[in-house]
Amino acid sequence: MTPSDSATIHYRDEVVRKLIHLCSLSIPIVYYFIPRTDALIILGAVTAFALVVDLLRQFSGRFGKIFHSFLGFLLRKHELDQKKKNLNGATYVLISALICVFVFPKVIFITAFTILIISDSMAALIGRKFGKHKFLSKSLEGTLAFFISAIIVVFFTPKIEGLHLEFLIGIIAAGVAAIVENISYGWMDDNLSIPVSIGLTMWGLYIWWLPHLDLILRNVPR
Repeated sequence: MTPSDSATIHYRDEVVRKLIHLCSLSIPIVYYFIPRTDALIILGAVTAFALVVDLLRQFSGRFGKIFHSFLGFLLRKHELDQKKKNLNGATYVLISALICVFVFPKVIFITAFTILIISDSMAALIGRKFGKHKFLSKSLEGTLAFFISAIIVVFFTPKIEGLHLEFLIGIIAAGVAAIVENISYGWMDDNLSIPVSIGLTMWGLYIWWLPHLDLILRNVPR
């Protein structure tokens, strides 16, 4: 979160925003139990609906007025910018989920997206409440909250064979994502940059360190 965003959204509203964000955990949970094709169909439909709503709030004055009267308090400054017409975070979450389900194997997606939902929330809440020391573009406290919570997620998300190196791969990806979350603002929405960076890091390390498991990742139904 940037200083300008902090100035336009109350901490109480940030908590509400993150509680809504946590509802997105339903995406990796449901995907764990259904085939990739079904997940893409469901996500495609929901994403299309969210995109239409987001565009209507920006280009339809009447709809935008209604939307902002109910949900405007949850939007950050860059999401309210009428000149740039930025999509809101919820729409980016769905777009990100759709892209990542299509690109990454299921095991990698579940880890990447669970980290996005939990660790991004922790970074925002801890960073705003306790952030005192600047680190790169945000606070050291927020970045540490992201990294520590992401490590915890790694230990609870599915693995292929439960090898020690699989956990190390997840921890390294969590570190990469913590930095990416910190520096994403201004060039990519972190709801997209976080899971993509985790997915690419994990998959690359599987190919490098555990090629036999990479073959399983490629051939097991996603």
